[in-house]
Amino acid sequence: MRDFATILCSTVLFTALAGAAVAEEGFRPLFDGKTLDGWHGDSDCWSVENGDIVGSTDNKTLKHNTFLSTKKTYKNFVLKVKFKLRNFNSGVQIRSQQRPDYVVAGYQADIADKPEHMGVLYEERLRGKLAGSDPEEVAKHMKKDGWNEYVIICDGPRIKQILNGYTTVNYTEQSDEGAKEGIIALQLHRGPKMKIWFKDIMIKELP
Repeated sequence: MRDFATILCSTVLFTALAGAAVAEEGFRPLFDGKTLDGWHGDSDCWSVENGDIVGSTDNKTLKHNTFLSTKKTYKNFVLKVKFKLRNFNSGVQIRSQQRPDYVVAGYQADIADKPEHMGVLYEERLRGKLAGSDPEEVAKHMKKDGWNEYVIICDGPRIKQILNGYTTVNYTEQSDEGAKEGIIALQLHRGPKMKIWFKDIMIKELP
């Protein structure tokens, strides 16, 4: 009985400490794992399956890139998101602008099945590629058939992108054209039929 009580107390303590650690980090989920509440996108392309956000163009031909966007805007933050790409090209938009017909413009942390594009900082519908990454190093860190994690930090003029622990971009915006606040969005790219999964989308807002 003592052993059981000791184990029970230890378990409760560990759970409490783990919960406190998460709270201390200050991260909160942007996706509840069940619905797309708080998000805006084309229901023909986006759904929730087995606790993941799933984007697919298998059953729809896109006229242009389409996005699943947060309804809220964010300024300075640390964003964590896990993703698994079946093929082709996607991305995570940050500090972006919502336009009609599920179109988005702004900064994008690129996701691709080719290392020369994965990890790049791009500006969708605006200035194009802003900062590249080292394809050889990216190839060592990207997981083509598994889950990857982006940590994206936006703090004032600085944008840092970390892919599976490897920093692909550490960019400082020098232009007044760079947005200081905007939505977060997930991309489906026009072109070949593609599919991508997202999960564990967490944000910590910074001062």
